[in-house]
Amino acid sequence: MSSPIIEDLRWRYTAKKYDPSRKIPQEELNLLFEAMRLSASSINSQPWKFIVIESDAAKERMSRTFEQKHQFNQHHIFESSHTILFAHNPHYTRDHYAEVVDDAIQDGRIKQEARESGFGSFIFAELNTDENGNTANWTKAQTYIALGNTLHTLARLRIDSTPMEGIDTKLVNEAFKNELDGYQCDVALAIGYHHQEEDYNSKLPKSRRSLDSVLLRI
Repeated sequence: MSSPIIEDLRWRYTAKKYDPSRKIPQEELNLLFEAMRLSASSINSQPWKFIVIESDAAKERMSRTFEQKHQFNQHHIFESSHTILFAHNPHYTRDHYAEVVDDAIQDGRIKQEARESGFGSFIFAELNTDENGNTANWTKAQTYIALGNTLHTLARLRIDSTPMEGIDTKLVNEAFKNELDGYQCDVALAIGYHHQEEDYNSKLPKSRRSLDSVLLRI
């Protein structure tokens, strides 16, 4: 099968070693960030925050969060170009959705006089809110949609990436408490350019389950 989409997905893999001398150009970062902003989400809730770690000071803070576990991912923090924290809102409310509705009015999707009707979809958020006002199961799932979109965009840009659930979420959320401002981070993404000699994964053939084993047409 020949297609730019398939070529991008076949190109992509999880980088195991980065070249610290190579940084992502700002123009491509801008494109990536806009693609992330345009990610899909349930009821267009966009219950996320993306914290981009790029300064040496921020990288040092992130590096220290590996002091207790998952040290196998620690080297990515300084070797990759950037690390992105994907965070979700664990207490998503009608007030948060109001921002979405008001943006839709500004963008011409909803008329001002129909503002109240714009909240009709919020019932789905209410269905995913427990008795304590916790929405984390639902909002966390949305961040993985954004993560998938980010991975594909990076592949199109030929920028390497390493998704990391192997982070100490307690220490990460403590270290970046001010920036997260109530949001919760459970997954991070290192991005940059792999080391040509030392990234063993780049030399291995891609392997996936067969289409027949994962796809059923009925």
